[in-house]
Amino acid sequence: MKLFAAGIIALFAFTISFAQNEQSPIVEKDIMYKNWKYPLVATDEKAELRDLVKGNKLTILVYWAPWCHNWQHDAPFLEKFYEKYHKDGLEIVGIGEYDPVESMKLSLTEFKITFPVVYESINRSQKQKTDHYTYRTSTGDARNWGSPYYVLLTPSMLEKKGDTVTKHTNVINGEMIETEGEAFIRKALGLPPTDPKASASSSNKAEVCDPDAPATLKLPPVKKP
Repeated sequence: MKLFAAGIIALFAFTISFAQNEQSPIVEKDIMYKNWKYPLVATDEKAELRDLVKGNKLTILVYWAPWCHNWQHDAPFLEKFYEKYHKDGLEIVGIGEYDPVESMKLSLTEFKITFPVVYESINRSQKQKTDHYTYRTSTGDARNWGSPYYVLLTPSMLEKKGDTVTKHTNVINGEMIETEGEAFIRKALGLPPTDPKASASSSNKAEVCDPDAPATLKLPPVKKP
């Protein structure tokens, strides 16, 4: 029994050692990001990007897939940021990918997401055909699925008119680092920085996005001999 328990613990440790978080810093990149009209997950009515960014001091676009562990890691604090800073000029827009709309709705309900969410694709076979794939690979994201992936839009980096919304802006090729993200938000909104000692550090427990992988590995209870 002791050998069995030791084997389970070793397996758990081995699995954790190969689990990676996909946190990535905010970086400036050239990106030919185009205007779009995508259906809203909630209503299926079309929403246009230029309308969504209008009047905001910062618009965070987050591409995500419902089954992705990394999206599940970021979703709670993104909603927290939205509730905290929306009145100050922050907009967050989710762009769903690679799963049916009903799955997207379930995920948004689970994490109590209130910011607007649209969708580009609804099938995993579309991965290399999406604008999401084009954008993220153009900015150096070499991950398999690229969820989440962020494009951060501020007025100074927006094209005033035309189909191209921006040619150069900040992106995140992975999960947002929570403390860095909040610092960026506050600066973009013209708010004073927070006390770093009062900020909770970001968790590093997220895993690589894999739609076929189990969410977590739980150890069975070890019985005493």
